[in-house]
Amino acid sequence: MRILLLGAPGVGKGSQASRIAKTLSIPHISTGDLFREQIAENTDIGRKVSSFINQGILVPDEITVDILAKRLINDDCRSGFVLDGFPRTIQQGQRLDKILKEMNINIDAVVNISLDDSSIVRRITGRRTCSSCGAIYHIEDYPPKTDGVCNNCSGALTNRSDDLPSIIQQRLQIYHDQTKPLIDYYMSKVKFVHIESDKLITVTTRKVYEALEIFDNIEMKDVDGHETITE
Repeated sequence: MRILLLGAPGVGKGSQASRIAKTLSIPHISTGDLFREQIAENTDIGRKVSSFINQGILVPDEITVDILAKRLINDDCRSGFVLDGFPRTIQQGQRLDKILKEMNINIDAVVNISLDDSSIVRRITGRRTCSSCGAIYHIEDYPPKTDGVCNNCSGALTNRSDDLPSIIQQRLQIYHDQTKPLIDYYMSKVKFVHIESDKLITVTTRKVYEALEIFDNIEMKDVDGHETITE
């Protein structure tokens, strides 16, 4: 099954994509993760990507498409994938259509996850990420046992460089101007599902699974009784 997730930053696309991928045993492909891999490896592309992200603007299409196309040809994508973070513009949607056509595959469903802007800002500004193991916390919804310290590995908790309020507002404006039109673009093309994001990941997951008719092997237990949300 090939699924594409849409939604503004902070609505929980990454969390839902990870759960779907685990349930269906298919890869979760996030352009954000692909970008961060390039940044961590300090490649030429990574340095360019970092500059764009830190300014709160979209990475140019030619860079994004090239990185994604190389990922989609991997063997683990043959039985399907969950695509998160791409496309973010109509032009990228058209480029993705071309890539998939050349690979002779189709998107089976598009899931649009929504949430009001004020709730998104609250979610993102309160998010903290472990610099060592990548665990995610929230200062109100899921605070660490010790302020600024990861429960799992005692690593330092930090804000992502693009989680500052001014950057978030820029990202939301870009979403409304450039990404939201993809809703109309896909509604007439494939099975389209609209889900409102809930504070609890499991509630949102259940909505998504019911809409996609995914019923097997659904894991609804929270880690430590808490929920954390990734983009």
